Amino acid sequence: MKAIIYLVITILAASAMSLRAADAKANWAANCAQCHGPKGAADTKMGKQLNAKNLTDPKVQAAFSDAKATQSIKEGVKENGKTTMKAFGGKLTDDEVKALVAYVRTLKK
Repeated sequence: MKAIIYLVITILAASAMSLRAADAKANWAANCAQCHGPKGAADTKMGKQLNAKNLTDPKVQAAFSDAKATQSIKEGVKENGKTTMKAFGGKLTDDEVKALVAYVRTLKK
């Protein structure tokens, strides 16, 4: 009986993680890909205009912590008084932001 309960809990947890990953990918496509590109290389017209970070570059990834990525997603990014990334804190939940940060880490080559 304990084995069955453990198996059910494991399956539910795996399903939840799988849904969260799918949500992160969908949120990336809806909110981030316009600038950072579908694969994170910042190779879009808008990304080039804004000088968006190439998130596939290991050096770029090493330059920021998960906490900084979370802050940037929630609060946006301003450089020299100019908004270079809009804030998504009012649009995404804390869990969605956390999943998005984890997704960004998978883009590193």
